[in-house]
Formats: sequence, structure tokens, C-alpha cells
Amino acid sequence: MEYAIIQTGGKQYRVQPGDSITVEKLDGEEGSSVELDQVLLIAKDSAVSIGQPLVEGARVVAEVAQQGRADKITVFKYKSKTRYHVKNGHRQSVTKLSIKQIVASGEATPTPPKRRRRTADGA
Repeated sequence: MEYAIIQTGGKQYRVQPGDSITVEKLDGEEGSSVELDQVLLIAKDSAVSIGQPLVEGARVVAEVAQQGRADKITVFKYKSKTRYHVKNGHRQSVTKLSIKQIVASGEATPTPPKRRRRTADGA
């Protein structure tokens, strides 16, 4: 079992290949690849690497699955006896990531196979 603990947007996430996570907004188009280099811990089989605070050279490769916005949060301020109340709403921008692989320090990232474009004649 292979997993990693990463940090992005001020939060920590436990991820493994194949997972989908929703994080604070990251730059990138849908379908593009993103490398997360703030890796706090990597566990592969029985070997565990703990960073102090980060694991040197480790990174997590993910694909941007979707850019969007989270559910609306209602912000309500109220002070009693003064007739003061304010109601606002807020929607945070988020990015949904699909985790592709966890790369430890010293490992090379394999290049994905190139896709062949189809032509009009179907070849």
C-alpha cells in the first residue's frame, strides 16, 4: 500500500494513486498535470519516509479533473439590542484533483504515452 501526506492551501491530505481530492484553487486547465511538492510523509509497503518538515525531492503527480466553486457558506453577523445584523454569502473557488502517482526522491517520472490523433479517414 502506497500513500503520501501532502500539504496544499494550508491543509493536509492523505492521498494514494487513484484518489480524487478537492483542494483550494490551483492554477491549471482541466486535464493538465500538476506536481505537488510539499510532501510531508511517504509510505511505500513497509518503508516510511517522514520529512522534517518536507521529504526532500518527493512529489505527487496529479491531474486537474475539474475547476469549480464550493457550496455557498452563509455569513451572519448579529449584535443584540442594537438592531444590527448583516447577512452575506461566500463561495470558495476549488480544484478537484485526480492523483496519478507518488514519486519519492531519486525516482524518475515516467512520461505518459503519446496519443495518436485520429484523422478524417479513420486511420
